[in-house]
Amino acid sequence: MKNQNEWIELKASPAFEKMTKSQLREALEDACRLWLAHDGLWFLAVESAYGLNEAMDLDRETWREFTKIEARRILKRIGVEEGKGTIDDLALAIRHRLYANINKIKIEKRRNSLRMTMVDCRVQSARQRKNMELFPCKTVGIVEYSEFAKVINPGFVTSCGFCPPDRIGDEGYCQWIFTLG
Repeated sequence: MKNQNEWIELKASPAFEKMTKSQLREALEDACRLWLAHDGLWFLAVESAYGLNEAMDLDRETWREFTKIEARRILKRIGVEEGKGTIDDLALAIRHRLYANINKIKIEKRRNSLRMTMVDCRVQSARQRKNMELFPCKTVGIVEYSEFAKVINPGFVTSCGFCPPDRIGDEGYCQWIFTLG
């Protein structure tokens, strides 16, 4: 008989090993929502402690680094060499981003340009439901999307079609255009 005070190792398979494709998809979406919730909570804590301007400055710098890490990992996953991506590779990489699993995006291509529209954004639609002003994310987005695209190919030039605090478009909350020169 084992001592009741003795620790016994519990053998268990990894949590995701026996999940169905549908269950894995749900787990991925939940992980993405958790990531976004953490990002929002971090921002609110910084804003509460230091004010909106400082929070925006720190948010921009955080996204400057995170977006490059995310792009590099996505490129590795899809088998594209960093800096050598095409317009089609950028479109695929955008669809692999964390937020692409929980926000509705539309991607369009024309010659050497790609246009990505955030049709539904969890952050902005939640703010609208709470009768809050839209989050003024344009300055963060300029850094985020520019840096992401440059990892795919440094020849990408990123511009903003619209994004809060500017007027949003009828098509969605923000729109970004990537041109490969």
